[in-house]
Amino acid sequence: MERTSSCPGKVEPILEILDSKWMLLLLFELFNGNRRFGELRRKLHPISPKTLTDRLRLLEAKGIVTRTLFPGVPLHVEYDLTAAGEALQPIFAAMWSWTQEHGAHLRSGSELLEEEA
Repeated sequence: MERTSSCPGKVEPILEILDSKWMLLLLFELFNGNRRFGELRRKLHPISPKTLTDRLRLLEAKGIVTRTLFPGVPLHVEYDLTAAGEALQPIFAAMWSWTQEHGAHLRSGSELLEEEA
């Protein structure tokens, strides 16, 4: 793979999505199927409602998530991944594979740093 000075700019859109706190866990939850707002809050506890709303709005604006409003009493909203959102799964699978292969070394290094502190 050729490295160019423009490479960071080319991956910036995905980094904007994945770099936010809670975003990886939120996407991981949505890979398991559509979820209601309350379900996501419980699964991602202690995320605040405002933060969850902000993250979901960003994902919706980027075309990663769809928001479906169901009328009735009580009113409820469900979130689901779009095709673009589903296409993020190989990135997560690659991160998982890399962690399985190299993660033990990283964990032992962070444990050493904690012991020194």
